[in-house]
Amino acid sequence: MGTGMTFDERYRVIQSRDRRFDGQFVTAVRTTGIYCRPSCPARTPKPAHVTFFATSAAAHEAGFRACRRCLPEAAPGSPEWNVRGDVTARAMRLIAEGVVDREGVPGLARRLGYSSRHLTRLLTAELGAGPLALSRAHRAHTARMLLVGTDLPAADVAFSAGFSSVRQFNETVGEVFGMPPLQLRARRRSTDSVGGAIDLVLPHRGPLDADGLFAWMAARALPGVETADAAHFARALRLPGGPGWFALRVDEVGRVRLRARLARLSDLSTLVTRARRLFDLDADPVAIDDALAQHPELAPLVAKTPGIRVPGGADPHEMLIRAMVGQQITVAAARTALSALADALGERVADVEGTSVLFPTMAAIAEHGSEVLRGPAARIRAITGAAAALASGDLVLTSGDDRAGQRAALLAMPGIGPWTADYVRMRVLADPDVLLPGDVAARAGAAAAGLPADPAGLTAWSARVAPWRTYLTAHLWRATPVRPTRAQNSGRTAVRRLREAPEVPDLLNSEQPSRLPASAGADTEEVLA
Repeated sequence: MGTGMTFDERYRVIQSRDRRFDGQFVTAVRTTGIYCRPSCPARTPKPAHVTFFATSAAAHEAGFRACRRCLPEAAPGSPEWNVRGDVTARAMRLIAEGVVDREGVPGLARRLGYSSRHLTRLLTAELGAGPLALSRAHRAHTARMLLVGTDLPAADVAFSAGFSSVRQFNETVGEVFGMPPLQLRARRRSTDSVGGAIDLVLPHRGPLDADGLFAWMAARALPGVETADAAHFARALRLPGGPGWFALRVDEVGRVRLRARLARLSDLSTLVTRARRLFDLDADPVAIDDALAQHPELAPLVAKTPGIRVPGGADPHEMLIRAMVGQQITVAAARTALSALADALGERVADVEGTSVLFPTMAAIAEHGSEVLRGPAARIRAITGAAAALASGDLVLTSGDDRAGQRAALLAMPGIGPWTADYVRMRVLADPDVLLPGDVAARAGAAAAGLPADPAGLTAWSARVAPWRTYLTAHLWRATPVRPTRAQNSGRTAVRRLREAPEVPDLLNSEQPSRLPASAGADTEEVLA
């Protein structure tokens, strides 16, 4: 990964112009004062003139400006911050969420459990830049997105990106990009603002299993909250500055495009971060596929679905509720229950392309969820209790949590077992090394792939593919054999394949089979079908 590579390894990367390392480090050239992404098409500088930095912020601090040709600020994010779970990685995820802009360095330090001074020392020692410099670089990136993605006046862009003054905005953009804001805007190829919506390209590393992503979303879309089909996903979302809306699609040349409408443009960077996490766009699919394909049992699965992604969660609190509602029932049943919850308790907002409902707040679920939810009383109490804990702050769940700490906090809650805690860790923290050995679909897929199908055996075997066990799990879900449903057994045709609507374990918790309802056998076969 970026910060763990030697100088010689990085230099070979820039010689080969390997695009998959874009975003993992930047190359600063002392003779020109410019830093570039690894794939920059410019002539490769001599080794004696090169300095490598883990982040663009460190290059800014060292006095370099961004290359106008390759625009390193527009590269995909580093996958390292998902692979790692240490303080630096957690800080980078929270900075991308806009925590420093909203709460300052003291707020970031408080979330991470350190003093501001010690956190600054830690980040500067490893990344060459402290939290303020890293946040400044992030603001510059947001400003660039607004300049090329909207027709807003430059002054509006400045304040929307989080700058305290137009002068500060002009100085920062000039320092980072080597040109004033309006000149940067003039370099865009076309006007991307369409009908009042922001239209942006979200960089990613290929290959991308877009079909699988859209199928996943379509199978779980809640009417009013989300719309999805085989090539498009959109939803309404609650953001720090108010309600927002975004849509994701893949265009004819394979670029992931985001359209957005926001109550406050200052939420753009937060929205982009969440959309990237939702579609797992910072993953390094070549590294993941190469690692998994080394094992004969997995090579056919990787060849069948290159660039597989594991969707994240657009909102951590919502993700926990969706996982808890979906325990031990099918995808269709969970969707029905969650749709009723959203329809009854969700906030109504302006309709944008079929989305007009925000997923309910935790306070609303805590107070009125028992009036809407159906099923065992203990489960309903667990769901409303978790919502109450989230609403009060007694349970903290964010994308910057410590992995072990988040898992322990969730397991301490009534009604949350290891499957749910690990599944939430997979979706909220984008942890790439989560295995769900007790999951019915994963075990069925393991058996089909020739792997041990018992939890202990699968866990032991999976150690050889660390730190990519999340993606192993995704391939096992895809490998789950098609089984006949009750409808088929009675003569009706109802074939559903995982490739078309991949079934996942947020809707079937098999850790405690003794608690499955009487219809579990039929439900299990439906999920696996």
